[in-house]
Amino acid sequence: MRGSSTSDDACYRAMDWLHDVRERLEAEIYNQVANQLNLEVDLLFFDTTSTYFELDEADEPIARDEHGLPVSPPASASASASDGDGDGEQDRAGFRTYGKSKDSRDDLPQIVIGMAVTRSGIPVRVWSWPGNASDSALIRQVKDDMRDWTLSKIVWVADRGFASAANRRYLRRGDHHYIIGEKLRSDSPEITTALSRQGRYADITANMRIKEVKVSEHERFVICHNPEAAARDAHVREQLITQLRELIDGSDTLSVIKRAELRGKISARPALNRYLRTTPGGRLRINARAINAEANLDGKYLLRCSDPHLPAADIAVGYKQLLQVERGWRDMKSIIDLRPVYHRREERIRAHVILCWLALLLVRIIENTVGDTWVSIRRHLNRLQIGTFHGPAGRFRQRTEPTKVHRDLLTKLGIAAPQQIIELAALS
Repeated sequence: MRGSSTSDDACYRAMDWLHDVRERLEAEIYNQVANQLNLEVDLLFFDTTSTYFELDEADEPIARDEHGLPVSPPASASASASDGDGDGEQDRAGFRTYGKSKDSRDDLPQIVIGMAVTRSGIPVRVWSWPGNASDSALIRQVKDDMRDWTLSKIVWVADRGFASAANRRYLRRGDHHYIIGEKLRSDSPEITTALSRQGRYADITANMRIKEVKVSEHERFVICHNPEAAARDAHVREQLITQLRELIDGSDTLSVIKRAELRGKISARPALNRYLRTTPGGRLRINARAINAEANLDGKYLLRCSDPHLPAADIAVGYKQLLQVERGWRDMKSIIDLRPVYHRREERIRAHVILCWLALLLVRIIENTVGDTWVSIRRHLNRLQIGTFHGPAGRFRQRTEPTKVHRDLLTKLGIAAPQQIIELAALS
């Protein structure tokens, strides 16, 4: 068995050591950042992503604890697993393994990465799990892991992937609350009631208006409507209906078999199939009822909140700031080069993720300090260069003259400008 080999025992010890170091490092970084930036954690945003590996096969499954970390099973447990007993099989997984990819690469092994971010975009902690980890249960571990941190009252903000009843109960433990997105197309009686409730919208921004509806004694529902997004949704739907109408026009003259083939072809395209209905006689028609139902959802999203005192406008604006996490994922993948990962051992892959998180943390601190994007800051600083010059007396290296933009950036960051003469070497 893999868990009984000497090399694997060393791997487990390395993973334990890395886990302890990571927890101390993250707690210390949070304390330092919180003190220096006067970081107030009232809304904490959490989301996950995945990153894939171009491998022919996934990693060999090994025993893992409830946090997805490798554990060295007792010899008896190893023997029973090798005999095909099946006990504990659900707790066995490779780190790089198959799962639901958020990069649309279900064909490749992956890992799942989670990140907690403040409303100002500061990533305060990162997690890594095996690639088959399900989003629905991860936020409970995240809440437990941050329990010992010195935090004020927290309102957790997460998208609809974390909206299960079990997660909502867990997030309310202690003095915590949540803002969670809900699926609009749901069979839940609460969701149906909230969407059907009449009432006036209140404008909170130029492209956002909200309506709070009372459905539950313990939770609040806020419907958000974006007129610009509604216009885009309506335009896309008109294009889909036009495309669907072109496909089914004249289908009444087709044979039953040909019509069934066309029906099967359309059913493989969910965006079109949503607006198609079949008559009792097997004829294909546009579903007017589905069109009206979808039109009622144009530009809308639904939020569920447990905080009884948070203003409805703050609930809507707070959830919109969840985009900070999505922006963090984009920067980690496109700027910091989270992928490709040039490692195969689990502890090194986890360390790579932590280093990418640290880089993102520095990027966000620089952006918040300067008041500009990292892409713009880096473009300006790249123009401050060092040239090497040769002359009769020898060789010297000298930096270019800083511009006002350079001086302002360095001043805001509290960094002294490099010396004008970096190196001076006389001819031998």
